[in-house]
This record gives sequence, C-alpha cells and structure tokens, in this order.
Amino acid sequence: MTCVEVSPGVSLAYETFGDPADLPVLLVSGFGSQMIAWHEDLCRALADRGRHVIRYDNRDCGLSTTFDDHPVDMGRFIATVSSGDLASARAMAPYTLQDMAADSLGLLTALGLARAHVVGASMGGAIAQKMALTQPSRVLTLTSMMSSTGEPAYGRSSPEAQAVLFAPKPTDREGYVAAAERELVWASKRYGDPAPLRELAARSYDRAYYPAGIGRQLAAMVLDGSRADALRTLRVPTLVIHGLDDTLIAPSGGERTAELVPGARLLLLPDMGHDRPRPLWPEIIDAIQAHTAHTDRRHVPQRRP
Repeated sequence: MTCVEVSPGVSLAYETFGDPADLPVLLVSGFGSQMIAWHEDLCRALADRGRHVIRYDNRDCGLSTTFDDHPVDMGRFIATVSSGDLASARAMAPYTLQDMAADSLGLLTALGLARAHVVGASMGGAIAQKMALTQPSRVLTLTSMMSSTGEPAYGRSSPEAQAVLFAPKPTDREGYVAAAERELVWASKRYGDPAPLRELAARSYDRAYYPAGIGRQLAAMVLDGSRADALRTLRVPTLVIHGLDDTLIAPSGGERTAELVPGARLLLLPDMGHDRPRPLWPEIIDAIQAHTAHTDRRHVPQRRP
C-alpha cells in the first residue's frame, strides 16, 4: 500500500495487482467503503486475466486524506435535504462528487497513466460516471456496477435497506463487526453470508475506523443530483452490471443508466444483491475482461514520464 498526492492537500492510498505493462483497470469504491471492499482475491483474479488492477481509498475513507476540519452531521444533513433547503445542505458539504472524480483522475496522473479502464461500484459507479463525463479521453471504458443516474425516480432503496444504511453503527469493535450482519438486507438472497460481512467489517475497523467521513461522502453523493442529461451525451464504451436482488440501489438504477448511455451493454445478475458474492466473481470478471478487451490499440494508455 502506498499514498500519493493527487491534488494540493489530498493524498490517496492505493495498491496495485499484476503487471504494470498490462491494460490498467481502476477500481472505485462505494460509499464509506475502503479499497479492501474490492477483495484482493478478486483483484488478483482480474490481474491474472492480463489487467493491471488499481484499487484505492476515496478521500475521507481508509488511509486517504480526511477532512476533520469540516464536520457534517449525517442526520442533520438528511433532514436539511428532506426539507428542500438545498442551499443550506450545500453549505454543509466541503467537497463535491466532482472533486472525488478529480481525485481519481489525479491518481491516474500520479501513476503516470494517461488513460485507464474504470470500474466503479455503488457511489463508486457515480464517481466513475463523473470521470467519463468530464474527461472522456482518459477513460478507455466505463463499467458502472450497482449504481444509478442520480435521478430520484430510479434505483430507490427499500425502506429496510435505507434504515440499515443510515442507522448509527456501534463504535466498539465487537459491536461494529456484529452490526455488519444487518447488510444482509441488501445482499444476494442465494449467496448472502454473514461471515464475509463480519470479516470485512473487522478488517476495515482495524485498518482505519473513521465514521466521520461518511457524512461528507453522503453530502457529495446526494448533492450531485441527476446525471441523466450528461449521460445521454456519453460516448465512452459502457458496461452496466446490476444485481436483481439489490434493495439498496434497485435494479432500475442500472437499467436506467444503460438506457441513457448510447450503446451501453446491460448485465443483470439474478443472484447478486448490493454485493459481490464470491460464486459470481467468474461471471463478473469475465464481463469486465471482455468489456476491456476491445480497446483500440491506438488508444492503449501510454505511461507519462
């Protein structure tokens, strides 16, 4: 694991897998998730398919830069947004989703990469979309996984999933790890298993327990609004992956994304929720490998000195 400055005052922690000479694939994590949510076994399996895999911690998460001087109370923020007072809500947010996308692009620059294939999950899918929309020449392909378009009518959470997402987690390690089982509410119905949820929670707690960043990430995500009009203009080759068991971001979020992006391909997985269960890794990896294999060799990224 290494940290690198991607813009003044912002450093990201990252890790790579595979041969740097292979096609780079940047994995973007979701809301409140450290890069270890992209399991190293999955990263290695993708690297074994001839991809140079890069995973990293978003700002305000894991071992990347945190914004301690700008506290955001998640409950107060949600109440402010719900009341329709968006001006006050924006005043609470120290950064935007576009800033998080700029971080990702800055990481590519710091690694000497002019372009990369970008795969984002959940909020990471929204960040990946922003990367492709703002600097399409740097995104060879986009894979938007279990994400949406920012339109409130699509990808709605079930009341049960939303309650779990916003419920405060215990601050002690034992309670935090036990609370991870609540996430079964949005997991695969067939492959949902509390053991990997508890394992990831334990590793995340030990690596970098930092709940303060969640409110700021939420503010950036919520205030980004609809990307629908912009997605209609996107010309980056796009694959959309979504699980039909997803109750945190309903499948309509993925379906709408694929509907808007010209030429996008949609892969709906019957046994996937808002998770990546190990039994589905081969299908997910096959899809990403195939999607990233059709790069015109004239556009293969050249490493910057």
